[in-house]
Amino acid sequence: MSPVLAIWESPVQLVVVGLIALLLFGKRLPEVMRSLGKGIQEFKKGMTGLEDEFNRSTYNSNAPSYHEPARPLPLEERPELTAPKFQPPTTAPTTAPTPASTTAPTESQHTNPA
Repeated sequence: MSPVLAIWESPVQLVVVGLIALLLFGKRLPEVMRSLGKGIQEFKKGMTGLEDEFNRSTYNSNAPSYHEPARPLPLEERPELTAPKFQPPTTAPTTAPTPASTTAPTESQHTNPA
């Protein structure tokens, strides 16, 4: 038994629900049931369309299942690199004078005259 119909334990309950529907809708009952059927049919079509679209995107046989790395351009088509070139200095290096406060104290500076 399907889970939807599990709440109906006997055909008598189904008849009672049918009579209540007949009292509520009266002459419009066939029209209501027809529109309900069309609604369910449209819903199923929509679900089928979504399933088809999902299956097409998931199992597309034309698309590769991996990402191919980009191939390098031929040498003729590569752009010319414009990085600056190294220019060696034209003069000899000079040493900067060191200040006296940054040098280490000598032995003569450590002695106390006391």
